[in-house]
Formats: sequence, C-alpha cells, structure tokens
Amino acid sequence: MKFVLATANKGKISEMREILAARSIEGVSQAEVGLALEVEEIGTTFMENALLKAQAVCAASGLPAIADDSGLMVDALGGEPGVYSSSFGGEALSDSERYAYLLKKMENMEQRDAKFVSTIVCTSPDGEIISAEGECHGEILHAPRGSGGFGYDPVFLVKGTGKSMAELSPEEKNAVSHRGAALRAFVSLLEKRGKYDK
Repeated sequence: MKFVLATANKGKISEMREILAARSIEGVSQAEVGLALEVEEIGTTFMENALLKAQAVCAASGLPAIADDSGLMVDALGGEPGVYSSSFGGEALSDSERYAYLLKKMENMEQRDAKFVSTIVCTSPDGEIISAEGECHGEILHAPRGSGGFGYDPVFLVKGTGKSMAELSPEEKNAVSHRGAALRAFVSLLEKRGKYDK
C-alpha cells in the first residue's frame, strides 16, 4: 500500500517512512510523484493544518496522502509554541536559533514540563479521512544536548529516558516519539477499517 507523505520536511519524511515501513506500508515523498506543493498552514489546530496538507497533496497526486502537523507545547508558556512551533520567534530562524529563543524565554522558569504533540491525517481519493494523535511527554532542558533529530529535539528531555530527543537513536526516537505514536495509531485504524492487512 502506497501513501504520499504530505511534507517537505526531510526529517519528518525519514521518520514517517521508517515507522510505516515497519508495518509494511510504503510512504513516498512528494518529489517521487512529481509534486512540490507548499501548502499554507492557516489552521489554528494541528488537525486543521494536517487536513489542509493531506487534502491538497491527495488532490494533486490522485493517491492517498498522509500529513503530520506537530509541535511543542510548554506548560509554563500556556501551551506555546503549539501550532506555531515552526515559526516561533520568527519565520527566518534556524532550528538552533528557534530553540535558543525558547530557552531565553524560559531562562528564569522553574516549571519546565512540556510535550510534543502530533496529529496524523490521511485523506483518500474517495474522500475518506482517517486521523490519529500521539504525544510524548518530557521537559525543557536549560541547554541543548545531542546532535540527532531536528527542530526542538536537542532541548526536550524525554520522560523516563534521561536523554534529550536529540540523544536518542532513530530507532529509540521512533519508539517513544509523538509522531511514532500517532502513526502506529493510524495504522491500527487502517487495520480496523479493513484498509490494510499485514
């Protein structure tokens, strides 16, 4: 079974491919089906943004499309950056500049609980929509650790591991991450609906 991954984020593509491949599902990039869509994320929730991306790529490719919208939610910041995680502090910032901005904003805060949230939406050419969610709990470190992953991974200490998300191997990250949890839940929904058989 083949799905187009409705993202241009290379880190997400790699993670989504690996997690889906473990369930014998093929995830292909937009480039592999001749697309280069950049869908404007104008939604106010992870669900709205994921749906916008999945529907646009499905319509353009004629294939089922899977989109992920995810972000970091920090308790002490009232849930920020949330759906605005990729633009937090300014559109032009690099990943390291973005998490440096977060650390600066939190430098005098003792409460550092946070979670990563992922919403997966799949849309099919027949109009069917399947969605699933996943979370990963932890806290914000005072300084970055590790060189793996992307985004806020170096400053997110994963609960129960003693490691930042960026210190985990790809296999370890996929096993505990919000995106891994959401994709596994999505595959379970496919199975229940008879859309996929191992």
